[in-house]
Amino acid sequence: MIRGGRGLVALLAVAAVAVSGCSSKSGGSGPVADTGAGSVAGLPVTHFESGLKPDAPTPSLDVRNADGGEDDKLATAAIDDVQTYWGQMLQSDFGVQFEPVKSLLSYDAQTDTEETGCGSVKKLVNAFYCPTDDSVAWDRGVLLPMLRKRFGPMSVVVVLAHEFGHAVQYRLGDKAGITKSTPTVVKEQQADCFAGGYFRWVAEDKSKYYQVSTSEGLNQVMASMFLIRDQAGTSAADRGAHGTAFDRTFAFQAGFEKGPKECAAMNADNIKSRLTERPFDKGDTGKGDAKFNDQAIELLKKSLDEAFKGAGVAAPEINDGGSCNTTAPASYCPGDNTVSIDLAKLAELAQPIDRDAEMKGEDPGGMGDFAAFSEVASRYALGIQKGVGASIDNPNAGLRTSCLVGAWAAFTNRPGDLRLSAGDLDEAIADLLQPESLVSADVNGKRPDSGFDRVESLRRGYLEGSSVCSKQYG
Repeated sequence: MIRGGRGLVALLAVAAVAVSGCSSKSGGSGPVADTGAGSVAGLPVTHFESGLKPDAPTPSLDVRNADGGEDDKLATAAIDDVQTYWGQMLQSDFGVQFEPVKSLLSYDAQTDTEETGCGSVKKLVNAFYCPTDDSVAWDRGVLLPMLRKRFGPMSVVVVLAHEFGHAVQYRLGDKAGITKSTPTVVKEQQADCFAGGYFRWVAEDKSKYYQVSTSEGLNQVMASMFLIRDQAGTSAADRGAHGTAFDRTFAFQAGFEKGPKECAAMNADNIKSRLTERPFDKGDTGKGDAKFNDQAIELLKKSLDEAFKGAGVAAPEINDGGSCNTTAPASYCPGDNTVSIDLAKLAELAQPIDRDAEMKGEDPGGMGDFAAFSEVASRYALGIQKGVGASIDNPNAGLRTSCLVGAWAAFTNRPGDLRLSAGDLDEAIADLLQPESLVSADVNGKRPDSGFDRVESLRRGYLEGSSVCSKQYG
């Protein structure tokens, strides 16, 4: 976050008991499927090992330069599987006859110099679809093993499902609205969305190759999508922009909840209002990260008080130390309506993410200042909810809380004493995907098992406002 010099305007209708209608348009505020702690977009919350099924067949696809290793097996099965999915969906949803891609290439970015219609793969740590020769290629030497070791086998599958999404755009043509002038970020949003549609099919146990749980399995998928986000400060108008983690997970979840038709309807006009990818402001000397100290807490308190004053209840005080320590490094203390914090530990959390270390699979240090601000804001939001009579310890309380944090984040997305900066929402998502995150935790620290739900609740609050928080998570 960055610090400015003007006051904030009050956020309206923030009381947790408020209820109002909401709507969804293609590429807009998003799906309104069944939500809550016991459901993942209408599916039950499940726990089991995700990956290849024990009885999965051996794909018969011809892959050039394959070495037969674990990552090639995962990638080849993913391509065969996703082609089965699109063989069904292109016909049923769009009336288009499916055609498999013409060629597949596996390579090692460290040593290989294979050619595709899009050029050499030498030193190319990537996976990609090339429309020139209708091919899909992947780096089995660096990229896929890195993803698999960090996030599990389904991270390999989501990368290939995304790349095949570009092949689907090529097959849909006008039905996907893609032309030579379509911005890259639109193409990427559609491909992420198409991958989400495929994963819904897998989660419904329709795949002959893969199984994915809606808790740990989808958590790993979401975490891998977070890793491949654009660098904070990238503009959505940049030629190679792929989207922030917030934008990419939005698109994936839209596909998972609404299916391919929703994805194909995404275009430059209807995604513009919700995209969060933007350059740093000229005055943002900290590149999105402010010092997390006593002054920052004072500004945070002022921002929260302004945002939530529409609730008409006593605002919690924020104290370093305080009367309880139930959910360190920040706790809501119902007895005296205070938020107790450990400023030193929060300052550690607020350290900027070391992107180089993150990409190497090393400790990235902190998660950024907005992760720390969000944890404190979540405990403050519990106090507001208690004040208006909402439960703060039932299964939905954590999701309602992260939703309200999202609504507060939108409130700060304007000039003021504390203002949302480029990359801040991604820092909140990074925190939400951690098993110990407080942003979506109830007063006792209990959080929903599904990272999918945790991220969605924050996003809905940010895009739709506070009233949706009680409507969906009441």
